Amino acid sequence: MNKKDSGLKSERILDVAEELFALHGFDGVTMRQISTGANVDVALASYHFGKKLDLFYAVFHRRAELLGNTRREVLRNSLQAASGQPQTLEQIIEAFLLPLKFAQESGDPGWKNYMALLAYVMTSPVWSKTLMKDNFDKHVGEFIEALKVIFPKAREADLHWCYHYVSGALALTLAQTGRIDRLSGGKCQSSDFEAAYQRMIPFMAAGFRAVCGKETIIKNR
Repeated sequence: MNKKDSGLKSERILDVAEELFALHGFDGVTMRQISTGANVDVALASYHFGKKLDLFYAVFHRRAELLGNTRREVLRNSLQAASGQPQTLEQIIEAFLLPLKFAQESGDPGWKNYMALLAYVMTSPVWSKTLMKDNFDKHVGEFIEALKVIFPKAREADLHWCYHYVSGALALTLAQTGRIDRLSGGKCQSSDFEAAYQRMIPFMAAGFRAVCGKETIIKNR
């Protein structure tokens, strides 16, 4: 097998594993199911990635760094665009959500599976402790610091609780469970991230203001 074929098969294994883990979680998937879906031998999947746990980590890490770095870049670009003025609350929330919107619009169907997998990991006491800590938690501090600038009188605990609620709403949206489709009688689609995105920013901003108080805007002189 040449390197090109080996690389293509590795990507196929990752894609199939990503889809299956997103649908059934870690415990609901076997290496045989993954290898069958990828049309490779179980031995080959094990050769490339080792045990199922190693493959699960590989699937999660594959897109995590890109997503985390893009989110941080959007936040920093927003700060630079403010030309010395504090960012608005809506800009900070947008920086948190926008990379997810970009991913959904990328045309890569794997991102939809990854978003559902991310929601699964975010809401798991086991996986969140290991995978979120190493990949996404390290970026949260920048968002909290940005929030402190516009809410200087807010208690830090309130900022973290608000961030916690934002993460929860985001996790449910990313999971795309189809429940809102049923509850709304088809008026809403859980797969319509554009519609969710447009509503999440004002909804989340109102929550921050209700808990943390009114923003303090410091203008340059």
